[in-house]
Amino acid sequence: MRLFPAIGLVAISAFAQAPAVTVLSDVRVIDGTGRAPVEHASVVIEGDHIQAFLTGSKRNALPPGARVLKLTGKTVIPGIINGHGHLGQAKGTAGGPEQFNTENIENQLVQYEFDGVTTVISLGQNKDLAYELRDRSARGEIKGATLLTAGRGVGVEGGLPPPIPADQMYRPKTVEEARAAVREMASHHPEMLKMWVDDGGGKLPKMPPEMYKAAIDEAHKQGIKMSAHMFYLEDAKALIRAGLDVLAHSVRDKPVDAELISLMKQHGTWMTATLRAEETPWAFAEKPAWINSSILQDSILPDVRKLIVSPDFIAQQLNDPQLAGHRKQLQLSQQNVAALVKAGVNVAFGTDSGANYSRVQGFDEHRELYLMVQAGVSPLAAIHAATEQSAKMLGIDAKTGTIAPGKLADLLIVAGNPAKNIGDTTRIAAVFHRGAEVVPLRTDERIAAAAW
Repeated sequence: MRLFPAIGLVAISAFAQAPAVTVLSDVRVIDGTGRAPVEHASVVIEGDHIQAFLTGSKRNALPPGARVLKLTGKTVIPGIINGHGHLGQAKGTAGGPEQFNTENIENQLVQYEFDGVTTVISLGQNKDLAYELRDRSARGEIKGATLLTAGRGVGVEGGLPPPIPADQMYRPKTVEEARAAVREMASHHPEMLKMWVDDGGGKLPKMPPEMYKAAIDEAHKQGIKMSAHMFYLEDAKALIRAGLDVLAHSVRDKPVDAELISLMKQHGTWMTATLRAEETPWAFAEKPAWINSSILQDSILPDVRKLIVSPDFIAQQLNDPQLAGHRKQLQLSQQNVAALVKAGVNVAFGTDSGANYSRVQGFDEHRELYLMVQAGVSPLAAIHAATEQSAKMLGIDAKTGTIAPGKLADLLIVAGNPAKNIGDTTRIAAVFHRGAEVVPLRTDERIAAAAW
């Protein structure tokens, strides 16, 4: 992970004392709404909020005494909002429930933040500690990205996800037990809930319809959205008919069809594609150019850095008999997310980062943007998904997700223009979180982009 000289990973806080007024001057603004960039604008930050977004002749009407950062040639976008991440599942190559602890989670939140991810929801497999950390994050008592949580989540006995302790997952045996699990989680006011409806390629039990229908119904009675891990097109349709709010992954067995699109529009269903999760089973082993990028190397711990270049690891991944299937799943996921964006359904942003050592927090979010664009989604639409759309899905769009007066100053400043080259999001020049400059401004125009 990135260590700043003489400071250390967790020493800079998004809630550190910020100047009263800071002006980002002569900057290109991608405001997160999907609209075209605004050139030569000024963004005025006062305390933890955006005070003004100035364009045209007004851009030079700056408050007296303000700290002015002249950012000619740079672009500011809203901080990335990850609508499907995980925390405390791993520490480097080590996994297990013991990794779900305050120190590890805070370090991971800091890593997200340093890479421009200013909000993340830990979508299931959480110990109840997550509720306490979520509340402390809201009060500014822990460092890093703003933490949201979906609580433990609901699966079935013997099903996905793989065996984990009962204090991180409910596995009800009856419909009433499923409702009771939802009610218990709802008592902690999670931002969303999650369940697993997948048979692991026909190898495992899958949650029956009567159970997931009850869980969705109970979540809605409690005023909370329900998301679902799913795989198959037909399960996606059935879940939407049952009232599901969020498909937590792309459909991965077949191309999406007109019926699914119609159902999503009718019900207002959201989807996060998690393309990066589909790529991880082989991507490191192919030794891509981006494996040496500063954003990846600074985002992983030394044991992961050593593992991903080891001959045994590379051979294991490239000789995996399921490799062809994994590649097909990524292709289908990309095809499907592009089709859904084109159709105008609700597409937000998620990566599944943090679920294990190969899902790299912070880095994966930038790679996900690239994979969306590679699939045919425009750079502006991909950024829109990762900012305003994710904020809407999570119900936090009144506070963050766009660059507008009154919104939190959660901002990512990059060299170049990601509306033309999405890889420029990796050319991180500065990060602001709630008005504090958590990654100090770099003026070097040669900030290296990842070689996608």
